[in-house]
Amino acid sequence: MDAHEVSSLHDSMRRYGIPGVLEPVDPQNPAGAWRVVDPVDRHDITDAVLARVAAVDRHRPTRGFIIAG
Repeated sequence: MDAHEVSSLHDSMRRYGIPGVLEPVDPQNPAGAWRVVDPVDRHDITDAVLARVAAVDRHRPTRGFIIAG
C-alpha cells in the first residue's frame, strides 16, 4: 500500500473499529510503502487488516431508507 491509500484505509479502520497503527515501511520515506502494525506487539498485520476492510465493505448495504424525524 502506498501513501495515497493510507488515508482511505485509516478512515475505514476507524469507521469499522479495526485496530492497527499505520506507519511507513521506511520512516525516512513517508511517500513510499506503508504497513499496518499491531499496536501491542508491533507485528505486521497489513494483509489481515486489508482483508477485513474488504470483507466489511462487501457486506455494507447498498440500498436503504432515510427516515427524517
